[in-house]
Amino acid sequence: METELPAIDMQELVNAALDAARNAYAPYSRFRVGAALLLSKGAVVAGANVENVSYGLTICAERAALVRAVAKFGPEIRVVAAAVVNLNDAASPPCGACRQVLAEFMDADGPVCFPAGEAGRVSMTTVPFREVLPFGFDMKLK
Repeated sequence: METELPAIDMQELVNAALDAARNAYAPYSRFRVGAALLLSKGAVVAGANVENVSYGLTICAERAALVRAVAKFGPEIRVVAAAVVNLNDAASPPCGACRQVLAEFMDADGPVCFPAGEAGRVSMTTVPFREVLPFGFDMKLK
């Protein structure tokens, strides 16, 4: 029996990511990022980046959202779509670390959106996750 996935409204995800970006803690770079994840059961979970003066200990918005989703819904979650927005109006695909962490939970065909301009008014780039992380580590049993 196949589970029906929720309808994907990328603009809703972009808006949730934008709301999260407004709460980002980025006093050093001023690069405020928000991410929103649509889970297979229909929930939308958002996160914001939280910087640290050492930079290396900064938590990206995508990982913040994912950790929040696991904490709230458990380790069996599946991410069916994601949006990443920043308040600097530049397209902001997930960094390499976030791509690899998302690979644990995201479907390869799930859309990833990273708009440019305020809420995507300039461009709305959306690609399947497999194109965002074409050669990621994959230890899942086939």
